Amino acid sequence: MTKILAIGAHPDDIEFGCGGLMIKEAEKGSQIKYVVCSLGEAGSSGTALGRKKESQDAAKLVGADIEFLNMGGDCNIINSPKNGFKIAEIIRKFKPEIILAPLLTENQHPDHSAVARMTRDASRFARYGGLKELKKYPTHQIGALYYYRSAVDFESPPDIIIDVTGVHKKWVVAMECHKSQMKTKSYLELINTRAHALGKSIRTEYALALWSNDPIHLDNISDLTLSSRNY
Repeated sequence: MTKILAIGAHPDDIEFGCGGLMIKEAEKGSQIKYVVCSLGEAGSSGTALGRKKESQDAAKLVGADIEFLNMGGDCNIINSPKNGFKIAEIIRKFKPEIILAPLLTENQHPDHSAVARMTRDASRFARYGGLKELKKYPTHQIGALYYYRSAVDFESPPDIIIDVTGVHKKWVVAMECHKSQMKTKSYLELINTRAHALGKSIRTEYALALWSNDPIHLDNISDLTLSSRNY
């Protein structure tokens, strides 16, 4: 059984950025854990408690455990060793093979890139045996770190595109759990448009994109059996 840890800055980031992939992995038998680093306190719609409940409902639908971290609140998250140790402690306790985090690229919300860098650093902290702040739990080295796009913009081409057509309807239901955020922007339409465009690029209906933190290791190039090349 593969353990996957998905980390988001705000209550809706994981659903919007990689929810379809999490549903596929849960249905495959992977153990999924969400870590959310704020309650969206600065949002124009919804309350902190309401958004926490929305996130819990979405995680339950997906089949994921969920944990919330206090890092000062929405718009106050900074990449610091202190905050990184909080994530590293969860990594040591959960022992994931794969971690997903928001894309490193800065976008309209500074929390996204802060959490991305914090997660990247925490993944290294988790394997260091000499850190007194983490002595309570044994070290753990993850297998892979990938980034998802939590925003709805289009920038750098992805490293990996994953077909989520088969779970698209369930993914939409998970995103719709975040009812408070649907009042401020047409997030569902924006994300579906992006997913549809990505899907068409690999000759399917809906897809999600990931970016790799490290080069992908293969024994042989012929091990790659799927391609998005259409020209």
